[in-house]
Amino acid sequence: MAERTTTTLASWKKTAKVVIKKLERNNMEGYWAASRADAIDIVRSWLHDGDSITWGGSETFTESGMKAALVRASTYRMLDRTRATTADEKRAMWQARTTADWFFMSANALTLNGELVNIDGNSDRCSLLLHGPEHVVVLVGMNKIVADVDAGIKRIHTTVCPLNAERLHTSTPCELTGACIDCHARKCMCCNVVVTRHSRHPGRIKVVLIGEELGY
Repeated sequence: MAERTTTTLASWKKTAKVVIKKLERNNMEGYWAASRADAIDIVRSWLHDGDSITWGGSETFTESGMKAALVRASTYRMLDRTRATTADEKRAMWQARTTADWFFMSANALTLNGELVNIDGNSDRCSLLLHGPEHVVVLVGMNKIVADVDAGIKRIHTTVCPLNAERLHTSTPCELTGACIDCHARKCMCCNVVVTRHSRHPGRIKVVLIGEELGY
């Protein structure tokens, strides 16, 4: 992780201000958090005791300390998909997650125009972003800000997928060679490309821009 200097943080804050304004135009809410601790405080102010919370595959959700903070609070109903093992349990878990009060995720990239760019394999994460949970919280480190959608997809192919493939051991070309070849491998992670450019539902998608480098 690159050292976060005062200059870096000041620049990131200005960039975040631009992105937040564009998110608002796109009917999504944007928030600036100078640190992961600030992000946790912001999010906790939205939650109520007994709320159901679930999440997609996200290193940022863990790295930011958000997951640990919510578990530690012991006041929320945590819907952890990894606890479902049988086919019946997995189906019941999915049904519960689609109606959760809060869904947490990150984005593979966030454009200066306030567009979320995501690529997914099984598409659990993208499915719940698009429809289902009452609220979606997108935690975004400033390392994920890109100029436009094309730059976001390029970032995913050159940075995100090779790192995730190494972490998940997908045996895809991006794990084996470190480079994307636009594959159709059995465990391809790029099955669906989703660009969220607008939300019909005011207040549903809340994007927290965190003044740190988090996730891939």
